Amino acid sequence: MLGSIGELAAAQLPAAELFRELHTLLLEPLGFDGGCFHGNDPVTGFPTSTVAEGLDPAQFEQAVQLELQGEDLTTFTAIRASGHRAQTVDRATDGRPERSVRYRELLHPCGYGDELRINFDLGGGRWGSGAFMRDRARGSYGVPNLRLAERVAAPIGAALRDTHLAALRRARTQPVHAPAVAILDGYGRLRSADAAARDLIGRMAEPIAQTGGVPSGFVTVARQAARQGAPAEVRVCAPDGQWLVLHASPLDGRRGGVAVVASPVSPVQRLPLAILAHGLSPREQQVAVHAVRGTSTKDIAALLHLTVPTVQQHVTAILHKTGVGSRRELVALLMADHLPTLGLPPA
Repeated sequence: MLGSIGELAAAQLPAAELFRELHTLLLEPLGFDGGCFHGNDPVTGFPTSTVAEGLDPAQFEQAVQLELQGEDLTTFTAIRASGHRAQTVDRATDGRPERSVRYRELLHPCGYGDELRINFDLGGGRWGSGAFMRDRARGSYGVPNLRLAERVAAPIGAALRDTHLAALRRARTQPVHAPAVAILDGYGRLRSADAAARDLIGRMAEPIAQTGGVPSGFVTVARQAARQGAPAEVRVCAPDGQWLVLHASPLDGRRGGVAVVASPVSPVQRLPLAILAHGLSPREQQVAVHAVRGTSTKDIAALLHLTVPTVQQHVTAILHKTGVGSRRELVALLMADHLPTLGLPPA
């Protein structure tokens, strides 16, 4: 199993193709009847793409709403906060699935008896997630299923990280997209869009979405902005490998729809992606941020309460992992010329 995942990672498949291969690979060992994979903004963990098999697309809107409400024991955020990589509805509710909002409002009405959810986190990056439903007649997931899910989470995270790294490298040779503007309603359905947005939405469209073909990233960021009545944003990877930021802002409060502007990521927005994609440790991430800012080794040591030799060791490791030979080359690689605040988690 792990060897097969490693082979898929080495192939550096596009995320959607990788997810389809993983679905076939995991279907029998995990024993699920329907499932979906999500690609995430690796910095925030916000779902930005969806590949689903064996599920009713009409349930997509409700699934997004339940995830964003954050009031269930098995949201991806709640599972991460619990310290687990994977969890099932049955185990999270101590055998009383009716305690779960997702079970009552989504799983049970669709004939499912349990759901296994996995976060594909690795090295501080929240690369993706998966949800796998089991028909009620087959009973709940067992401990072996959960243990397998825990084992495959990190290797799948590594495969997704490598996919993102390859996309970042390709994007440096791609033309930059012009900003695109779309107006969505509070449920993520398209109201209007300019030509650039229609082209982008068409290229990123997913079969699972029943919101006029609007991709998951647009839907979820629009619904998040509408739900909280405040702007929201997320990074997404376009089909050509170009990283974009989707900025959603409610119009006239909660009733006037949501404006979503898609534009190329700025150097500041790109830097955390690049740092995470190169597999730097939490401490190396901190050192890299200061190094790219131009902070001296002595000052980095003082800021992070480290010795100068320790900082030098971290810098050497960073240069090795990123494949460059100097701080100047590191700046060029990470494409970050101006770095006010980056929001990376503390070590």
